[in-house]
Amino acid sequence: MDEQRTESSVMSGRLVVVRHGQTDWNKAGRMQGSTDIPLNETGREQARLAGRRLHELTAPGDEWDVLVASPLSRAQETARIIGEHIGIAEVGTVPGIIERHYGDAEGQVLSYEDTRHPQDLYDGVEPEAEVYRRGVEAFKELVRSHPGKDIVAVSHGTLIRRVLIATTPGDWSTPVPNAEAIEVDLQGLFAWRPEDLERVD
Repeated sequence: MDEQRTESSVMSGRLVVVRHGQTDWNKAGRMQGSTDIPLNETGREQARLAGRRLHELTAPGDEWDVLVASPLSRAQETARIIGEHIGIAEVGTVPGIIERHYGDAEGQVLSYEDTRHPQDLYDGVEPEAEVYRRGVEAFKELVRSHPGKDIVAVSHGTLIRRVLIATTPGDWSTPVPNAEAIEVDLQGLFAWRPEDLERVD
């Protein structure tokens, strides 16, 4: 399908991204990455609150159409809890919105400065440019697959922040809070190109 035609057909929908609820590693300040750490009780309560807020964001007679999550259990459980509040029982899995892989840095407690450039300190860290590319492309494909639908996608802090930096106006210099729901600018999402990486921090 023609790219421009595809873009115009999906702009009537919405894409809201939610970072998963808190885990014990979040609480301890550990780099989590693709290590599969479950939610703690605070995280479950955060997910319930996010579900209630998302329910409140729908106008009378409207509803959320699609609920998806990263493959990691903390995102899957957050999505299932949210689904209980927005009336969606089935959670789809989108591999492309998994968290950045931090290699040997996973499980470590890093200073703020070191978290900005872990690839300079540890082996096996996924290149930051790849996080931008796969995150934006995964969300583009998700929206294309559900044109005109209202989508909730549960993902992870680093990936969400990179996608927002690339596509959505605002100050995204601070970490995304756990269970925070943020709407993605669809025009910005479909306008972004890999060469734009030279203009993002």
